Amino acid sequence: MSRYLAVLLWAVVIAAFLGIALLLTRRTMPAHARPAAAATGNGDAGATPSRWWPVVVLRSGSAAVIGTAVVFGIMALLGLLVVHHGLAIDKPIYRWMVSHRVHSWAAVMKRLTKIGDTWTCWAAAVSAAVCLAVAVRRLRWLMPALFATVIVVDHYTTLALRHVFHRPGPPDSPLGTYPSGGCDRVILFYGLIAYLLWREFSGTRRAGIWAAAIVTSLGFNEAYSRVYLTLHWFTDALSGLLYGGLLLAVFIAAFRIAAGSRPAASRDRPGQGGRLAAARRP
Repeated sequence: MSRYLAVLLWAVVIAAFLGIALLLTRRTMPAHARPAAAATGNGDAGATPSRWWPVVVLRSGSAAVIGTAVVFGIMALLGLLVVHHGLAIDKPIYRWMVSHRVHSWAAVMKRLTKIGDTWTCWAAAVSAAVCLAVAVRRLRWLMPALFATVIVVDHYTTLALRHVFHRPGPPDSPLGTYPSGGCDRVILFYGLIAYLLWREFSGTRRAGIWAAAIVTSLGFNEAYSRVYLTLHWFTDALSGLLYGGLLLAVFIAAFRIAAGSRPAASRDRPGQGGRLAAARRP
């Protein structure tokens, strides 16, 4: 029966993430009690610091470059620890996974782990960039430029880290390297897509909680599947999640510099902004 503990772990953790999200959303402020500023009734909330695109590119680009350099430095320092001491944790977990693997569950994981494949994430990013560029009226060029930059920066920063740390992967997958690219991409690309959709079409705390829970669940699933299938060492998977989260924070900050800091108007109650505005009239 111990073979099924790993299967149970996946179900328990995913259920925990979704359960926490449900509890948090039940404690959110009712829609009618939110400040009027959160319900302006338009999708263009948040003034852009400067609409002259060279200034926008310079400011947000500088933030992205500096932030990426900081992330690279953090991951390089972490890499020294992982490469020299990580196997003390990785090898026992690897042996346990190999001896307790359930073949039918492994077949499921082989399908689910594909959400972190390079071309899968890139296709999702391109699709999101096109849809957002069509749907969002202001700074239409910003969405495609953002995703194109993320693809290039993530790809070459990861290659640079792998060039610095020539860490072989588990015996079943010797090409696995530090950090896990699949875990990184799931957090970075799906997290960025979720953030932009939340910002432009909702902006509510409830929607933000569910978006975060879904992205977190996807990230856990990717890390779990890579370790369960012994495609990566455990510490590589954890490092990939951290790496993706740091890059996500960098590019969200760069986007906010370019597009403004405030999210889109609340849409929990259509027409709410008009009713609140009418209520404030003498």
